[in-house]
Amino acid sequence: MSDGGEDRLAPVIPLFGGKVARASDLATNGASDHDRPAAPRAVGSSGRGREQSRRKDAPAADASGSFDPDEAVAQAEEALVRKLRARSLSISEARQVLREKHLDATAVDDVIDRFCERGYLDDGLLAEHLVISGVERKGQGRVALSRSLAQRGIPRDVIEAALGDLPDDDAERALEFARTKAGSLSRLDFDTALRRLVGQLARRGYGGSVAMTAARTALTEASLGGPSGVRFVDSE
Repeated sequence: MSDGGEDRLAPVIPLFGGKVARASDLATNGASDHDRPAAPRAVGSSGRGREQSRRKDAPAADASGSFDPDEAVAQAEEALVRKLRARSLSISEARQVLREKHLDATAVDDVIDRFCERGYLDDGLLAEHLVISGVERKGQGRVALSRSLAQRGIPRDVIEAALGDLPDDDAERALEFARTKAGSLSRLDFDTALRRLVGQLARRGYGGSVAMTAARTALTEASLGGPSGVRFVDSE
């Protein structure tokens, strides 16, 4: 190979610092694989990655290998912060995260108290946000809202307070939701459409007479060319 050809070879840039070497230098000097920069490894795909993963899940230990309570608390708080950055948590959900980090009941209570004082955990505020989201985005009624909040571990008194601020207009919200669904049922006979719409309303927390009245009203309006502007087929 000519000198001019070697001058055109691209430089090899070490990924972790060090002197920039030319490919021609490596060939001339007979550099071994040990001298060349290693390719970056994906997290978790190497022994180092697996070891880091184990360290996150294992109980904290000091240099002697014995359990270190202070380090355990620090690791648990870091884990909780990571969870809170992804989504809001109820106090009950936060407790579960801390228990998984091998903290005793006293340490868990201390961390929860600190996070509540800082405003990172607030069941009342979380419940209000979930109620607003459930009503505005999902068209949920009180039953469904109460159930979804309870599933998040929010206390009953907090749930009742959040729902207490909600206007008592389940019938109006149920009818509004039913009207949005009536058009998609227009190819069905009235009785079949009624059963399906009542079921949809029930799954959103509108039960009994509220669901039946809303469904019947919306479908009747649709069959008469009301707000949805559709008509239902005749029953066979």
